[in-house]
Amino acid sequence: MFFFDPMYLLFAAPAMLVMLYAQARVRSAYGKYAKVPNMSRVNGLDVARKLVGAFGLQVMIEEHPGTLTDHYDPRRKALRFSRDIYNTPSVASLGIVAHEVGHALQDHYGYAPMRLRSALVPVANIGTKVGYVFFFLGIIIGMSGFVWLGIILFSAAVLFSLATLPVELDASRRAKQMLTAAGLVTEEESQGVNAVLSAAALTYVAALLQAVATLLYFVYIAMGSRR
Repeated sequence: MFFFDPMYLLFAAPAMLVMLYAQARVRSAYGKYAKVPNMSRVNGLDVARKLVGAFGLQVMIEEHPGTLTDHYDPRRKALRFSRDIYNTPSVASLGIVAHEVGHALQDHYGYAPMRLRSALVPVANIGTKVGYVFFFLGIIIGMSGFVWLGIILFSAAVLFSLATLPVELDASRRAKQMLTAAGLVTEEESQGVNAVLSAAALTYVAALLQAVATLLYFVYIAMGSRR
């Protein structure tokens, strides 16, 4: 019932609007530049091979099902790209592939914020799931200790979102540098790459805002329950 509390909307609405805007930006930028062929006529697999080879990275490059499911798996040292990115020589493929290679570089060089984010993954997963349980159980049975324990556990999700932001921004910065150094983008294509990466970055900002908004709402409820 708490999620239908008008006060929750007061806390969460701004973050929700930012997320909706970010998702619209991603769809627009990706939809546009996925249809624009890059001048080098290289698909995502070719871009990945060239960038990985340039830095001597020992990673697997794999096709992955779905759309916009592209990611780097640091546990298996694998770059995974959705079918359209993997096979299509588009401007969008340039930006997305280089961004994920940027994550592989972070892993290779032991980039501290990435290590922190990786360390927070299990804590954030547990905190998000168990935090809700303790919070609402505490509200139902009237035990403030459970409520605050839930808030503390959920805070791990906020920390994870906060740690994610610099990791993603740095990966995009590396992506732009790599593509330019490798001669894979023209000045005009750089604008398309920037549009795709900037739209993606905005989704992480929105995720952080949502996590913070939910945490503040939980604290508001907890403080009110003490009166």
